[in-house]
Amino acid sequence: MRLVNHPVLCNYYVTYRCNATCHFCDIWEQPSPFAATDTVKQNLLELKKLGVKVIDFTGGEPLLHKEIDLLLHEAKKLGFITTLTTNCLLYPKWAERILGLVDMLHFSLDYYDAEKHNRSRGVDCYDHVMRSIEIAGNLNERPDILFTVFQENVDEIQPVYEKICKPRNLILLLNPVFDYNLVETGPQLSSQTLDLLLKWGKKPGIHLDKAFIQLRKDGGNHIDNPVCKAGSSTIVIGPDNHLIVPCYHLGVKKFAISNRLSELYGSPEVRKVVKMEGRLPECEGCTINCYMQPSFAVELNKYWFRSLPATLKYSLKKGTWKSLVLR
Repeated sequence: MRLVNHPVLCNYYVTYRCNATCHFCDIWEQPSPFAATDTVKQNLLELKKLGVKVIDFTGGEPLLHKEIDLLLHEAKKLGFITTLTTNCLLYPKWAERILGLVDMLHFSLDYYDAEKHNRSRGVDCYDHVMRSIEIAGNLNERPDILFTVFQENVDEIQPVYEKICKPRNLILLLNPVFDYNLVETGPQLSSQTLDLLLKWGKKPGIHLDKAFIQLRKDGGNHIDNPVCKAGSSTIVIGPDNHLIVPCYHLGVKKFAISNRLSELYGSPEVRKVVKMEGRLPECEGCTINCYMQPSFAVELNKYWFRSLPATLKYSLKKGTWKSLVLR
């Protein structure tokens, strides 16, 4: 049963450029402009009309955008919940200028071991993460530590949790890795690893969406009965001001927005692609977290029930629960 019939999230790619070369991502390989500030402001007004609640300013590395603070300020002024994930290479530069403008600020850290983390990210950023944590703490900012879980780094969860997160009262977000396109992410998470993640998710200060685990145990999205509602729950905008449907990673169609986002989103051409969400051949077996999480929120099914406890726990901790009440 569908609970929400409007998009709740916008994944706004302010650039595809990145100052890291993570092995599990290919976004950084693309040439890219930066989203024009005036264009973003106009689109935010349109997103408000469409009922979107959360703006994820993403990339690439979103802190490469020279006016990211202005974009965040505009989103907050319009009442959006904001989220941003960074590898922390540039956070020390931006820390004071974006203070209070990001509701869900995520610092990426996948290993307690510095050499392993740097190798995974393709750049020496571990020390920048640790420095950023201290800078944020001095500003009374409480970033979350976003830990992308691979089969090879499961043993690193404990030291990151015990030695980095707990002493600083930081939330540890466990983010199971996902495959897409031709990106190599290593061995699939084993059933034992999935069960171990469920145990970690019960600990205080750790956020794990149990629906992610259930979806993987079920073999991912199935095109004959799709759980994915990417096209109707999430709006994806590229830095070149194109609407991408049904999702970024599949990117079947791109439509130039040209100051008409709400009109475009409701057009027959876009609705035709949206209706194929989760049903295209490429959608079989998909487990892409950034589209599954909003999908879990808009339709009442077993994934909604598995996702709800962690969502409530996290939103209460971050103080975003009032804004997350879906209209």
